[in-house]
Amino acid sequence: MGIQRKDIQYWVGFSFIPSIGRVRLNRLETHFGNLADAWQAEPTELVRAGLDSKVARSIVSWRPRIDLDVEMKKLEKNGVQVLTWHDDGYPPRLKEIYDYPPILYVKGSLLPEDEWCLAVVGTRRATAYGRQVTEEIVSDLARSRITTASGLARGIDSVAHHAALDAGGRSIAVFACGLDTIYPSENTTLVRRIEQHGALISEYPLGTRPRPEYFPRRNRILSGISLGVLVVEAGATSGALITANLALEQNREVLAVPGSILSPASQGTNRLIQEGAKLVRDYRDILEELNLGAVAQQIEMKEILPASDTESLLLKQLTTEPVHIDEVCRSSGLPVSTVSSTLAMMELKGLVKSTGNMQYVLAREARQEYRVKVD
Repeated sequence: MGIQRKDIQYWVGFSFIPSIGRVRLNRLETHFGNLADAWQAEPTELVRAGLDSKVARSIVSWRPRIDLDVEMKKLEKNGVQVLTWHDDGYPPRLKEIYDYPPILYVKGSLLPEDEWCLAVVGTRRATAYGRQVTEEIVSDLARSRITTASGLARGIDSVAHHAALDAGGRSIAVFACGLDTIYPSENTTLVRRIEQHGALISEYPLGTRPRPEYFPRRNRILSGISLGVLVVEAGATSGALITANLALEQNREVLAVPGSILSPASQGTNRLIQEGAKLVRDYRDILEELNLGAVAQQIEMKEILPASDTESLLLKQLTTEPVHIDEVCRSSGLPVSTVSSTLAMMELKGLVKSTGNMQYVLAREARQEYRVKVD
């Protein structure tokens, strides 16, 4: 399900207006039936839709400053996809939170297996201990097919992203600015890697610069897309604790790695454990707490064979060279929804591998064996 794609530009337009969030956008959509009519409406009609007069005037004053055609061309040039809360690709778990964003800007790919996602956060001033623990735990989680989400910040966030990718896993970075701004700038190479093997997401349109108040807003998305939040190192006033508190409000699990009582970097994490957060010693504690142990074991033990005629057919369309999902659909004659969901499950089983930008290859070394078995 999704809205008419020609109407996407109006969703983009409203995302520029600071006073318009989920509740007000829902009122506009309910009253007008679509955002195209809402975008053209006079202030009196906007008030009848349920907005107060100040917000109605704000919309009218913002509209002349936003060239929708220009913004859509920018998105296309930057390879940014737009997802609204109506789209199938919008993360289902994110819609469970109260203040979910009406629109997401995405680079890379959000896949069905990203529902098995853990947010990993911590201090920007990570110690050697914090870095080592993050690398070990996240690497093991990646090998268990758990996606790692974080905020791309210096310190624990960046270590978590790198560890997931280095272990062959997937990672999601949530931005506190537009996707055309990399913050911090030294993570430019990391951002490119995440785009190839995961997703970059933001609720902010292109051209939006990072502001202090955007980071707590970003954190609600980070915890919202995840099964839980792991805090590795956090001082007494660390921003990572904001993410942990948001996770509790969203009914997500909160987990924390203990540290020395003498280390300032562990004051926040130790307090979280004291207040009831799950104490984490290694990745197995996380799998147990999130009830993912059986899932990971099943994936690990899964026989590397096609489970259906559809999987067999799709295997025949792939080689050692990347093939775009559109070409797989054309050559197999199957609808994109079937191909997308089947490839996602095949990747979990280790039959195929995503190379980014919706392209796939046969996975593992015994590729010829797979071809023999399915021919």
